[in-house]
Amino acid sequence: MARTAVIAGTASAVSGNVARRQQAKAQAAQQQAAVQEAAFESQAQMAEMQTQMEAAQQQAAPAGDDLMTKLKQLADLHAAGVLSDDEFTAAKAKLLA
Repeated sequence: MARTAVIAGTASAVSGNVARRQQAKAQAAQQQAAVQEAAFESQAQMAEMQTQMEAAQQQAAPAGDDLMTKLKQLADLHAAGVLSDDEFTAAKAKLLA
């Protein structure tokens, strides 16, 4: 009988340890999933904020800046030899019209 009690006690202790390990693994996986979800939400919020900021900047930019940028691009293309004198003059007139 003593032998049976020792075997039963050992089996009970081993099964308790296994259950605790499984519970700890499950809890760790759950915590990791929560951290990943929080990171994903944070990235989504950052992307949304960036989109809103870009939209606000586009609305706030005066039309003159856009025209100046396009003229500078034309001048750069002309200086690089991509546009001939006639092409540059025609594109510039079209922008200024």
